Amino acid sequence: MNDLDVVAIGARTPVGPTAAISAASVRARISRARPFPFITLSGEPIVVAADAELAPELEGRYRVLPLITSALDEAFASLPAEPLPQIRVLLALPESRPGFSDQDVAWVAAAVRDHTGSWRSPTAVQVAGRGHAGAIQAIGQVLSAGPQAAETLSMVVGGDSYLHPETFLWLEGDQRLAQPGTRGGFMPGEGAGCICVASSRIRKRLELRCHALVRSAATAQERLLRDSEDGTLGVGLSLAVTDAASAGGLALPDHAADAAYIDINGERYRSEEWGFTALRVPGAFRSLNYIAPADCWGDVGAAFAPLAAVLAVRSFARCYARGPRAVVLAGSESGLRGALWLEAASSDA
Repeated sequence: MNDLDVVAIGARTPVGPTAAISAASVRARISRARPFPFITLSGEPIVVAADAELAPELEGRYRVLPLITSALDEAFASLPAEPLPQIRVLLALPESRPGFSDQDVAWVAAAVRDHTGSWRSPTAVQVAGRGHAGAIQAIGQVLSAGPQAAETLSMVVGGDSYLHPETFLWLEGDQRLAQPGTRGGFMPGEGAGCICVASSRIRKRLELRCHALVRSAATAQERLLRDSEDGTLGVGLSLAVTDAASAGGLALPDHAADAAYIDINGERYRSEEWGFTALRVPGAFRSLNYIAPADCWGDVGAAFAPLAAVLAVRSFARCYARGPRAVVLAGSESGLRGALWLEAASSDA
């Protein structure tokens, strides 16, 4: 399959209940950091970015599910009422950790399957990726699928929430929480993002607007992880960037990304990976300035890649993008690294 057209988007974050509001809030640098009713072992209250509509007593999967269904419903609502082709929902969910297990992944997938059962089109739901880069892996699967996939609408949705007592204790034990006395910690967040993509033929048949083009997506495996004694050298992320550029037919530096959206969250290794990647493939980026929205909505885990794509799409729509191309860079805890290239739609689309 060639380029994919982005035909619908959806989002729910601590800074907004929809894609448009979330993107506007990030652009305005609005932050929803606030104390959460949980005291760490050091006696300090934990500061998080939390969805204002979810009760504090909800934990883990019971927070992830309503975030995902909200983003999905927003995207689905913009599709036409006429009979639709088959819809594939590709989920990106958290990697296994204290507070979110493989059983929780299966539970969320089953609940999403039940939720979409009432839609006016046959819908298949599958878990296609895990962690920060999971949604990029899912988009790559759509791009590499055969002719049958070209006849479907694919909704790639990522959802995550770090708001669980076991997760807090795990992060504190590893000195990863942003709190007094900890260097390089991050603010736990939550959210969900969805981008609905289709072939141009399906889009035209349904008379849908093309919001942006997905040029390519690629993933690679990083061997030097966060806790590596050798540090992180950005090999996996650099490979993902070059593979994605090659797959999208992008001639660097002529087709360099005008904006880079990165899941930098305050942890040192993520900033180091970005620095080494910029050194290894300098022609991929028009500027070393980047957009890292973690200070607005916290670390949103598996929701990052689709949410970052939503930010790029909205920047094209509202004409404040730095240029016609954007790249989303993300890295999962397991070492999966991903790069997603997006491009503004042409005027005739």
